[in-house]
Amino acid sequence: MCGILAILLAAQRTAVAPEINEGLSLLQHRGQDAAGIVTCGPGGRFYQCKANGMVRDVFDAGALARLQGSMGIGHVRYPTAGSSAHAEAQPFYVNSPYGIVFAHNGNLINTSELKRFLDAEAHRHINTDSDSEMLLNIFANNLQATGKFRINEEDIFTAIGGLMKQCHGGYACVAMLAGFGIIAFRDPNGIRPVGMCRRKSSEGADLGDDWCFTSESVVSDALGFEEFQDVRPGEAVIITRNAVSRRVLTPQATSDNGYAFAPDIFEYVYFARPDSVLDGVSVYRSRMAMGDRLAEEARRVLAQRGETVDVVIPVPDTSRVAALQVAQKLGIPYREGFVKNRYVGRTFIMPGQSQRRKNVRRKLNAMALEFKGKSVLLVDDSIVRGTTSREIIQMARDAGAVRVVMASCAPPIRYSHVYGIDMPNRHELVAHDRSVEQVAKEIQADVVIYQTLQDLISSVQQFNPSLRSFDCSVFDGKYVTGGVNDAYLAHLEGLRSENAKIKAKSTRLPNGAGSEDTRGSGAIEAAVAVATPPGEGANDPKMAVPEHTEMVVKQDEPERARARNGSAVHNGIKEDVTRNHSKKESDGDGYLNCNGPMGGGDELGSSSHNGSEDIGLHNDWRR
Repeated sequence: MCGILAILLAAQRTAVAPEINEGLSLLQHRGQDAAGIVTCGPGGRFYQCKANGMVRDVFDAGALARLQGSMGIGHVRYPTAGSSAHAEAQPFYVNSPYGIVFAHNGNLINTSELKRFLDAEAHRHINTDSDSEMLLNIFANNLQATGKFRINEEDIFTAIGGLMKQCHGGYACVAMLAGFGIIAFRDPNGIRPVGMCRRKSSEGADLGDDWCFTSESVVSDALGFEEFQDVRPGEAVIITRNAVSRRVLTPQATSDNGYAFAPDIFEYVYFARPDSVLDGVSVYRSRMAMGDRLAEEARRVLAQRGETVDVVIPVPDTSRVAALQVAQKLGIPYREGFVKNRYVGRTFIMPGQSQRRKNVRRKLNAMALEFKGKSVLLVDDSIVRGTTSREIIQMARDAGAVRVVMASCAPPIRYSHVYGIDMPNRHELVAHDRSVEQVAKEIQADVVIYQTLQDLISSVQQFNPSLRSFDCSVFDGKYVTGGVNDAYLAHLEGLRSENAKIKAKSTRLPNGAGSEDTRGSGAIEAAVAVATPPGEGANDPKMAVPEHTEMVVKQDEPERARARNGSAVHNGIKEDVTRNHSKKESDGDGYLNCNGPMGGGDELGSSSHNGSEDIGLHNDWRR
């Protein structure tokens, strides 16, 4: 799950970067791993700034000032497939054909097939493990097939239509063509969300309208856009300064061989902000309805077991709306028993079990005043791995709770999520192959109460009856796209496990004086392991590594290198040489430079045919 954003301003002399930055901060809940912005300025030049980290850390005033141009796209990343390497921060870019920038939310399920096609037939090199890069290259290859010097909307629709036949999974994408316009499209089942909105230009109504694509409607509200509407499943929308073109490119559910419209129901349970509207459904209203139905299930289970509760307490923040409804329906006092530290990120989307567990107590503090001597009903949006729930229940007991009942707004999560949410390993799910009673024992609750799947569906569907189905695969194991079997799930689980190891090694990189790590050979070995994980070109048979290849750890960076962030570049079509800009690590003074087949000269002014930079963009991993 990621957040995507694209804006085209009617006033060509107005910089779009500050608004994209603000929009990304509103989508920060969708991804806290990395952030990036690419803008298009005069002459079709692209300006880029992206890095691992939160939006507030990646973009400062200087970086935004260097992102010239009145149209651009942005992305906040939450890693699901691939690793968390710097190279996988989005947006991605290819210089041929025409100069394309691309950002993606979701996950593909046929990446092995696509990679073979791109290598053997399209002859396009994939430099990361990210399926977003594959989507970009499939799109670019389809555009290349036109053979035209200049393309039009019809060519783009044809290219995206071909992509939708080739790429299987859940995806919402935004793209930008140099000097042309912005594009958005959504997978044929509409699993991942994206919408569009407009407003009159602040520089004068005679200039026309500003346009925006965004994952959630909250961006439209905050930036003053209006008329928000969802991109339909299988639809592509192309916006230039002269026209808006829309077309549904796949058969709809009502036709023969049509695709079922099945948005991911977990967006309403947890991921989306409550003040957003997705596919015509208010997330806030749907969570209220979840609380109403959960109250009825809780009443039934508590009566059956002879249990009574004294107070209803939400697990902040997502479950507050539902918990209040539960309390009102049951006629039990509602209390805020946990105080949240707002400076700790969402634990669900933190990489690694140990990090999630450690941050639960940093994030929440239980007030003994509300727990001591009471039987409490804790309400949470879902119980996924059980890590957070177990810690929270123990915190309640430590604060004096006599009995702890845990109620979940979602049904038991027993299956992998393959369309863009970090739940790929079935064996990490606390409800996998366990009964409700066994789950209660595992998380150390006295009673666990789950919402039924039908009640969850009704909670959302009642606000838009045209939504006849949802992707509920994490609950029922039915994958709407097909093509998901045990072999694929085992492959995905192995991939995530390997990338977890890679990310763990990255935390041991040298980070300056005073660090626990040394700058000896062991540190360099760890750096090499992170810099060249499997799938990022290290073992590619096409890349013959010279014997003199070595990894160099720099101690000091030249002052002038600071100017790299957001530097202007051509789209690369006519350039024969690109500069090699050494990438500064986010955590300290040292940075790594690879002087192998993917590297070039050490200094800012030197030039080389650097494979990792041949996209023509000057990157700066700057915090």
